[in-house]
Amino acid sequence: MDDVETVLIEFDEESGVGTITLNRPESLNALNDQLSRDVVRGLQRLEEEELRVAVIEGAGEKAFCAGADIGGFSSDSSAERSERAAHTFVPEFPVPVVAKIDGYCLGGGLELALACDLRLASADSEFGFPEVNLGLLPGAGGVQFVTKLCGPATAMELAMRGEHVSAEWAAEEGLVNHVYPTDEFEEQVDTFVTHLAGQAPLAVRAIKKSARMAVQSGRAEGRRYDRQLFDDLLTTEDFAEGAAAFSENREPEFEGR
Repeated sequence: MDDVETVLIEFDEESGVGTITLNRPESLNALNDQLSRDVVRGLQRLEEEELRVAVIEGAGEKAFCAGADIGGFSSDSSAERSERAAHTFVPEFPVPVVAKIDGYCLGGGLELALACDLRLASADSEFGFPEVNLGLLPGAGGVQFVTKLCGPATAMELAMRGEHVSAEWAAEEGLVNHVYPTDEFEEQVDTFVTHLAGQAPLAVRAIKKSARMAVQSGRAEGRRYDRQLFDDLLTTEDFAEGAAAFSENREPEFEGR
C-alpha cells in the first residue's frame, strides 16, 4: 500500500491484518501533529480493505514511541487538535487495534498504546509518563486511561513519579495484555494477531462496541445494548456458518457478513 508521510502502511489480504508503522526512528518515533494525523490516515486507508485487525508498531529497534516531540506540535487549540488526533480516533475505530510494543513506550506513546484495544509487549520494553518532570501531566488522557484500566492508585503512581517501569510491572498492573520474551516476540505477536483475525469479524466488532459501552454506561444500559448486539448477530451469515460448523464438527469459515 502507499505510505503516508510519517507512517508505513501494510495490509495482508490473506489474514486481513493491517499494520501501521510509526516511521520516525531517528527520533524514537516521537509523536508530533504530523505523525498523529498520519496514524489516522493510515487507519482510514486500511478501513477500505477487508480489515479484521489493525496493528500499530514502531520502526527501528529501540522504541514503540518515546513520547511527544514537544517542538513538533502546532499552536492549534486542544479541541481542534483532538479532532484529528490518533488518541481520539483509535478507540472509535471499528476493528480491534493492537499495540505491538518493543522498546520505549513513554508519554504520548504510552497514551497511544493505551488508546489501542490490546497491548502486546516484549520483555525489554519500558513504560512511563515522564511529563511530571516537565511540570506537566499526560495531556492526551493518560491518567484517565490508566485509571479505567488499573485503578486510580496505579495511575497516580505512574504519572506522579515520572519513572520508567518494566514490562513485567506493566503486565502485573494490567497496562498490557501479554509480555513475551524478546527472542520470541515477533512469532508470538504474529500468532496472537492471526488468531484474533480468524475470529468472526462482526462478532469481534460487536465485542469492541460492548466493551466501550461498559466503560461509558451503567450495567443495566450495557446489558440492553449487548442484547441488541446479540440479536443483530443472530441474523448474520457468520452466525449461520458458526452454527453449521459446530453441528458438523468442523472449523468455521467466517466472511464478515
